Parts: sequence; structure tokens; C-alpha cells
Amino acid sequence: MLIVHRWIKSISQKRCLSTKLENDVAMAEYYFENGLRKVKPYYYDFHAYVKPRMIGKTILDTYVTEYRGRSELYYRYAIEKELITVNHKKVECDTVLQHNDLVIHRVHRHEPPVTDQDVKVVYEDEGLVVINKPGSIQVHPGGRYRHNTAVHILMKERGYDRLFPINRLDRSTSGLTLIAKNSQRAAYIKKELRERTIEKEYICRVMGKFPSQQIVCDAPIKQLAYEVPYNYVHPDGKDCITVFDRISFNGRTSIVRCRPVTGRTHQIRVHLRYLGYPIANDPIYGFLTPWSDLLPSSGSVGNTEAVIQSMIHTTPDDYMKDPFDESDLPRCQECNVPIIQTDPTSNELALWLHAVKYTASGWSYESPLPEWASSSFKDDDLIIPASHY
Repeated sequence: MLIVHRWIKSISQKRCLSTKLENDVAMAEYYFENGLRKVKPYYYDFHAYVKPRMIGKTILDTYVTEYRGRSELYYRYAIEKELITVNHKKVECDTVLQHNDLVIHRVHRHEPPVTDQDVKVVYEDEGLVVINKPGSIQVHPGGRYRHNTAVHILMKERGYDRLFPINRLDRSTSGLTLIAKNSQRAAYIKKELRERTIEKEYICRVMGKFPSQQIVCDAPIKQLAYEVPYNYVHPDGKDCITVFDRISFNGRTSIVRCRPVTGRTHQIRVHLRYLGYPIANDPIYGFLTPWSDLLPSSGSVGNTEAVIQSMIHTTPDDYMKDPFDESDLPRCQECNVPIIQTDPTSNELALWLHAVKYTASGWSYESPLPEWASSSFKDDDLIIPASHY
């Protein structure tokens, strides 16, 4: 416990600061290093109302099971020191959560770095801004990311007041992202998306020689568990349709055009894995992940908990380390978490999946192709050898 008591005074002194000021975009401090955009650490209050599945559980059990990135020892400490409160009041570890309770968790945030590539605007009018989002940059605040997101970067660097994301690309996916400047424009285009009147076109680089004929995949997909962002093909899943056309093959990988008819989470990636041609640098749906053998190409997962644990322990959240971690890494002077010293590479940050074109009645937007989509791109040292697939 001594190692933790060294930093509790620092946290206590800062608790009186205005959360509104701390969380404001204007307070974000970016800096650039090793080809990455980074954010100076800052204090932040996570607010969450109790979800139905949490009602009747203790506050400690809820954090241990819902937020597995930190240890039970840390959560006991945070509750004791009022870093975790319920309805703005101190609670005990055995406090039972009730309907509509407000839980607040105060943390010293260390956001992960993202690429330093510009968030380029490809079209703009009085109600809409269309950007070419670089891979690794999340569209809107959520999870580990707040200031290192497209919305906050645009607000900070271009002075936008409020922005309303419309199509929310995965963080690692690059390409066209539609962001409205008002809620009315956002609602109108979202309605078009729901009614499937917008044609979407993506491009990707996959392992192996994709079939030359057009492939229409209509396999339904289902989320494995709420703890992990993994979907898979299952007969009880949601309806899902993707149209695939091979563009080229270089003897190792194929460039494939993808046209998702529906808009499910990770739809293109899940369907490509199901077909046997995962995206060549996909760290989640590739065939050589530690959990791949635990997952069939379709159907029921035998041991869901084994898959969850494999994902959590194999791909730890390095930027949400536990203050009670016993590693020998240097420590943050504010919160005692280990400081990660190795920066990720561009190949680790960005997926070879890019939103190229969105078209509807009366409008069409298109983005430039990424470097990895060119015929001259050298992929030898950046992907898993094809012989492994």
C-alpha cells in the first residue's frame, strides 16, 4: 500500500477542480512525437448511470466484472478514497446499486497515441463536413479516447462549435466520415442510412487469392459478449449482407472492393474471416490470433469465457494500466500507473480497410486511396506469411 499512498495527496488536491473546465476541448494539449499525435495526461470524471444488468450488484462486483482492465485491489482502493462515488456520495465496497444511480469514477487519463496524419476535409457546406479519417483515430469520444478523436481534433484545430458524427467508422478503419454541424442534418442523413438509400463502397487488402467472381455474403452476425468487441457468424445473429469484388492479386494478398448493404459492427471484417480471407493485418479477426482456434467459422462458441479471457490477457490495454501493477516500468508522478515507453507502429495502428465512396440521391463523396491500396505497395514485411493461412 505504501507505493500508492505516495500519489493519493496529488489526486486529492485536484478533486476540487472544475470538471467542466478539465473536460473542455480547449484544455486539450496535443504534442507530436515519432509520427504520432499524443495528448498530455489530464484528470477526467467518467459518469455512468446504472444499467439494468448492474441493478442489485455491489459497486465492487460491478467494476470487477464490467471493467476488467484494472484489478480488484485498485477498485477497492478507488472506492475507499472516493475516486469512485455513487450519486456524488462516498460508498462502501458492498454498496448495492439501484435503478438510476449515477456512478462517477475520477481518473488521471493517459490517452493512447494515434497517427499524426492530418484529418483532411474533402467537402464542406453550411451543415456538413466530410473528412478523410486516418486509421487509428476514433470518430467520437468513447472508451480510452476523448481528445485523440476526429471530433475533438476538428473542434480544437478548426474551431467548430458542435459536431454530430453520422457514419462512425471503426477506429482502425480509414476513409470517408460524414459529420454534421447540426442535429437536423445529422438526423436526415442517418435516416438515409437506415433506409439503405446510401451506397457505401470500401476497399481492403486481404490474405490469399480472393475468388475472381463476385461474392455476396449474407451470413448473419452476432456479438460474442458485451465485454469484448468481437462479432462472429451465427444463425441467431442479425441480418447482414456484403458484396465483394476482387480488384487485383499480387501473389500474396488481394485488393477487394466491399459494398456493405447493411451496417453491422465489424460487418466487412467478420464476413471476410467467415469466407476465409481475413484482412491481412487484422489483429482481431485474423486466423493466427491466440483465440482463433477457440472460434469456429460459424455457429456456437464452445467456451465464451475462454475467448474473453484470451482477448483480455493477450491484448491488454496498455494505456489503462493498474497503479498496483508490479512491473518495473517508470511511473506517472500523478497517478502511479506504469508509463508505456514503446510507441506503436503505423501498421499496428491502422487496418487495411478504407471507406472510399458514399453515394445517395443528389450527392456523392469520394476519398483518395491509401498507400497500401496501390499495386506497387510492398507488403512482404508487414503481414503474416500467406503459407500460414
